[in-house]
Amino acid sequence: MAGRNGRTVRDLRRGNRAEVLQRLYFDGPMSRFELGPVTGLSSGSVSNVVAELVADGLVEEAGSVDSDGGRPRTLLRVAPAAGHMIGVDVGETRVRVELFDLALTELARTERPLEHQRYDVDVVVGHIRDGIAEVLATTGLAPERLLGVGIGVPGIVAREGEQGAVVHGQTIGWDAVPLEARLRSACLLPDSVPYFADNGARTLGQAEMWFGAGRGARNAVVVLFGSGVGACLVTDDVTGGRAVEYGHLTVRVRGRRCRCGALGCLEAYAGAEALLARWREAGGQVPEGADEETALTALLAAAYPEEGGADPVASAVLEETAEYLGAGLSDLINLFRPERILIGGWAGLQLGARFLPAVRRHAVAYSLRHPAERVAIELGRLGPDAVTVGAAILPLADFFAAGGRRAGAGPDTAPRRAPAWREALRDRASGR
Repeated sequence: MAGRNGRTVRDLRRGNRAEVLQRLYFDGPMSRFELGPVTGLSSGSVSNVVAELVADGLVEEAGSVDSDGGRPRTLLRVAPAAGHMIGVDVGETRVRVELFDLALTELARTERPLEHQRYDVDVVVGHIRDGIAEVLATTGLAPERLLGVGIGVPGIVAREGEQGAVVHGQTIGWDAVPLEARLRSACLLPDSVPYFADNGARTLGQAEMWFGAGRGARNAVVVLFGSGVGACLVTDDVTGGRAVEYGHLTVRVRGRRCRCGALGCLEAYAGAEALLARWREAGGQVPEGADEETALTALLAAAYPEEGGADPVASAVLEETAEYLGAGLSDLINLFRPERILIGGWAGLQLGARFLPAVRRHAVAYSLRHPAERVAIELGRLGPDAVTVGAAILPLADFFAAGGRRAGAGPDTAPRRAPAWREALRDRASGR
């Protein structure tokens, strides 16, 4: 029966379970006594919900604390072994697959390099399929115990009817690729295990906002700096985070041709692929047959040698790249006035702390003074696994949205993919 606001008793119970779960997840361990005020539930409701969650194996005891003159209070936490998620990063140089428990502790991982046919859809789908099978076999986890598989991909992701997640990746030649349908056909996972695909910059941003350098910020931009450039924007108006095609901001009219086909994109100057091409054109000694990560290592060694003088060509190319990236960041600063800008992605992390001061200097120089004085530009803290962690958060947030019910677990199961709950959980992680 529905109440005046349209919510049924089942909806209320699911909402109460979700509220207790997210409080214990982000703020726990906590006692039943502490859960009442922070959830707004009565002591009786807290006891009933906790009893359900303990019976379902989702919540467990985690020690006790003394109370004021009474019996010690039992602390509760979300049980790490109560669920498992897989995160997948379809990157520019490899496909990385990781298996996590509910606490996002890595249990197994595998990587498969992407070489000459790196964006061939069949190759990528095969790598994801084989990677999922490998991490499950490594741990002996039954496929039906998965809460879901999250996938971070280049490009724009849309949900299109029965096909599910469809990827529009112009820069990698993916034109409306029905990735979820292809995976359903290729992988031997039960139909009850959901897939969640999202832009890789957004999954990177979600991970940094929940657990990394963005935690506690209300307004932030997380930049993914790899072969190309992308970003995730988090503001008061976009609390769940929005992937923006930041790399295709025009920074030079009639400039270099970008791999998207347009002229003068930021990615055509600041992406690792373009950076290495510009070094080669300027006479830099790019190692023969080296992949992008190895070539970028060689560029950094030339620009920042441990001994002797720096290669002026390598130094000049990096300085110009820092200026382009800083100028691009200035647009984000002026438009959105973020508290923090975080730089991640394999190339951003590899360039690291030595490159960052020049980026900061140019970002401030091209920005309006007031917003520039209030933004911190930092490296992300989660390292190269940030995209897979963020991808694993997608099924985790959906599981919490369902009040800790698995897909197909019965009538209390919430509709899949509840973006409002993902936003609410992100807010909880940020301390809002």
